[in-house]
Amino acid sequence: MPPAFLTEAERGNPHTRIDSRRGDGRAYTSGNDVRVLVHGADYFRDLADRVRATEPGDLVLFTDWRGDADQRLDGYDVTIAELLCAAAQRGVLVKGLMWRSHWRKLHFSAEQNRRLGDLIQAAGGECLRDMRVRLGGSHHQKMFVVRHRRHPDRDIAYVGGIDLCHSRGDTTDHRGDPQAQHMAAEYGSTPPWHDIQLAIQGPAVGDVEACFRERWTDPTPLTRHPFRVLSNLIRREDTVADPLPDQFPDPPSTGGLDLQVLRTYPYRRTGFPFAPQGERSVARAYAKAVSGARELIYVEDQYFWSTDVVDVFADRLAANPNLYLIAIVPMYPDQDGLAGAAQTFGRARALALLRAAAPDRIGVYSIENEDSVPIYVHAKASVIDDEWTCVGSDNLNLRSWTHDTELSCAVHGDDFGRALRIRLHREHLGRGDTDDRDLIAAKDLFKTYAQAAADLDAWHESGRLGRRPPGRLRRYDEPRVGRLRRLLARPFYHLIADPDGRPRALRKAGKF
Repeated sequence: MPPAFLTEAERGNPHTRIDSRRGDGRAYTSGNDVRVLVHGADYFRDLADRVRATEPGDLVLFTDWRGDADQRLDGYDVTIAELLCAAAQRGVLVKGLMWRSHWRKLHFSAEQNRRLGDLIQAAGGECLRDMRVRLGGSHHQKMFVVRHRRHPDRDIAYVGGIDLCHSRGDTTDHRGDPQAQHMAAEYGSTPPWHDIQLAIQGPAVGDVEACFRERWTDPTPLTRHPFRVLSNLIRREDTVADPLPDQFPDPPSTGGLDLQVLRTYPYRRTGFPFAPQGERSVARAYAKAVSGARELIYVEDQYFWSTDVVDVFADRLAANPNLYLIAIVPMYPDQDGLAGAAQTFGRARALALLRAAAPDRIGVYSIENEDSVPIYVHAKASVIDDEWTCVGSDNLNLRSWTHDTELSCAVHGDDFGRALRIRLHREHLGRGDTDDRDLIAAKDLFKTYAQAAADLDAWHESGRLGRRPPGRLRRYDEPRVGRLRRLLARPFYHLIADPDGRPRALRKAGKF
């Protein structure tokens, strides 16, 4: 078995069929090909190609946190709604599950998600708004599955951090998506955006599809809230999932990679039938992988907070004096006000734990574009010793490990982790693809990152005199928060920003 992969028992959820459906006793698949799509524009272009090639009788299945019907796909004069509606109209079975979302006044996406669903429904597809979450929770999974009735070798699944919405369609230049969402002022009018999605082919496509089918066939009502139920009745909204055809056989082997699908499902009193006590295989997989880390943990994460989560990393760093950790996080919170202060509060506590465990082996950085505008890091990716790589929707915080629904993929084989890591290093350091000598060994990489960030920081401190140093790396320093705002941020952080969705016994025991 690949290192750090979970066994079926270690997943801790005997009610799911994701592992048992294959009948081979394994909790992962082999023979996969996985491409990494760094930046939303690359993902949107790839997705448009694949959906446009579908034929009558093919399947397009997706879940998302937010979908903007008018989001244009890079390289095409087409929106996401037009792409999916055209597929449904030519006889492709299009099924979607969008998070119903909270109020627009709270800067969420209820109206946008409803609009996308309405357009798909009118075109002959089916897109349901799903609110089967914990109080204050969300469906945060971002998956797309395209299955072909006549050409299984073309089957593909996408899993990662990129939503079908505004601000995500950035490129390697990081000038931002012209269709931008409002964010904190530091990110400008078109916020630069760094994100990652996996394009998966091979038997693992069947596992991703099985995740969709478990949610789709859940007989629990999409919402129990009386006002939402009344709204559904008034609007005559579709709230009952139509049956799906039987799942096609898994696609044939097409590569040399092992892949394990990992999820988070919270504990709910009206629990998921496929996870009545929830599922925390994301958290369990990280705990297993980090506990065996030898030389390097490389992380890109939107949040990277919660002492319960960071303890997993701090314990291993303290136990292994040869282990380094490099993390890329956003320079500023995505929101102003109390929400932003809560994010700063959470990360400051987490980084203090890490630095206490290994003060000389922790490097935390942010990135900016060549115009010195901060790039918002929305990626959720980790590479441990180049052997275990995880990319998905889950952030490194308690909310993603226990409270919301999440979907990620761990990948092993064919130097996949090293190739991804080097690709990201080259971008952040402003390098071409010829000289990687100081990017391989953990100690060398640690020094290279520190020097590159120090050079760019010094250039800023000098008033930007002379030529700008190469690269995008800046040393991360926690933004200052006043005493009163810190006092208010603490309860907001624990109750709103980073709640705990574990059953009470696990919460008391501090386990996942």
